[in-house]
Parts: sequence; C-alpha cells; structure tokens
Amino acid sequence: MSVTHAPIVIPAALITEFTWSTPRFDGFKVLDLACGSGRNGAWFLAQGAEVTFIDRDLSAMSRIEHANARKYQWDLEAESVSPLPIAEYDIVLVFNYLHRPLLPQIAASVKPKGIIVYETFTWQQAEIGRPRNPDFLLTENELKSAFANWQPLHYFEGLLSDPLTGHASFKAQLIAQK
Repeated sequence: MSVTHAPIVIPAALITEFTWSTPRFDGFKVLDLACGSGRNGAWFLAQGAEVTFIDRDLSAMSRIEHANARKYQWDLEAESVSPLPIAEYDIVLVFNYLHRPLLPQIAASVKPKGIIVYETFTWQQAEIGRPRNPDFLLTENELKSAFANWQPLHYFEGLLSDPLTGHASFKAQLIAQK
C-alpha cells in the first residue's frame, strides 16, 4: 500500500481505540462511505481487509493504491446514484457525514452479524462551529434510534476533542452489530 501523506493514515480514534474481536481483518469486506481522504478505510486495508471507498470527490485519496482497494466516485445524494449493495459488507464506516435518506441503504448494506461504525455531528455542534445546517446534524439519540434493532457495542454522544489538533466537536458515535 502506498500512503505517503500523514493525515491520510491517521484513522479516527473511535476505530483505533475500540477493542475489536479480531486482531486482523483478512477477508473482511469494508465500506468507507463518504470517505474523504480514506484514512479510516486505509487502516482496515493495512489490517488485511478488502476496502471499498466511496466519495463524491476522490482527489484527496489519490495516494492510496492497493490491490484490495476499490474506489468509486459517487455523489451519494444524487437521485441517479446506484443503490448500495445489500448485505455486502462486514463493516461499514461513516464519519462526518449525514444524509438521512441514505440511512436505510447503509443499514441494508451490512451483512448479518456485520458492524456499523458511525460518527458524525450532533445538533449541539451549531453552537460552537460548523456544520450549522440542521440537515447535517443529528438530533439527540437519533443515531442510536436509526440502528435501534442492532446490538450496540459502543455509543457516545457529547463533546469530543481531537487528540492531534485539540479541536472540539459535538458528535455521536455508534458501533453496533446487525
């Protein structure tokens, strides 16, 4: 794998601090949705997983090249976009992205017994910074409710501080098993 720019390879703390049931992810199929730089999917790629990266702009991840990486440039909010495949992925990652109409597709794309890892901004974020648009902000317990029939493995809602930048954000985090 070729990853040369430091911010690309530093995954979210939610991923690296969670106690996974396996030390490696060989053979796992992972979807990094609205992936940005691909930093979270790249972590799973380095652990042996096959990773599908989807974003409307892939230019930020031009340095990630690997035989187990698939990159698709899709505008997930466009009406003409293809639906996500059903029961395709062992793990689905969604960070700093919310498009409510896509939530049922996200849930359906996870295999039975698969895992969702979701972290995004809550309504309180508008009080301290961006985003401020309520379309991009979860209401209280909305993420937990969206996956209410799943087994929660981790849930947090509140103020988080980025360990590298010190920047604070109000977010909800969910790791749950289907």
